[in-house]
Amino acid sequence: MANRFLPALCLAALLHAGTALAAVDVNRAREADLDGIKGIGPALSSRILAERAKGRFQDWRDLISRVKGIGPAAAARLSENGLTVDGASYAPQDARPGAAGTAPSH
Repeated sequence: MANRFLPALCLAALLHAGTALAAVDVNRAREADLDGIKGIGPALSSRILAERAKGRFQDWRDLISRVKGIGPAAAARLSENGLTVDGASYAPQDARPGAAGTAPSH
C-alpha cells in the first residue's frame, strides 16, 4: 500500500527541491547567480553588487530604495523569477513607506 504513494511523494520532493534551488538571495549571490535571474542583466547585477558592497540589503524596501532600476513592479517580477532578500520573496506592501510594521497614523 505504501508503495503506491512513493512515486507521488518522490515527485513532490523533487518539485520542492527544484523550487528551493532556483532561489537566489541578493545578499549572498555572485554576479553569475544574479545574471541567471530572468530580468537581471550585467548592468543591473553590477548596480546590485555595488550597493551590496556598501552594506547588505535589509529587506525588499531597502533594495528598491538603493538600486536604480528596481521599483515595485521590477521587484515583483524578479521575485517571481527566484530573487529573494534574506530568503524572503517580495510582497507589494514591502515597497510602501512604513511597511516595516509601523501602523499608519490617523
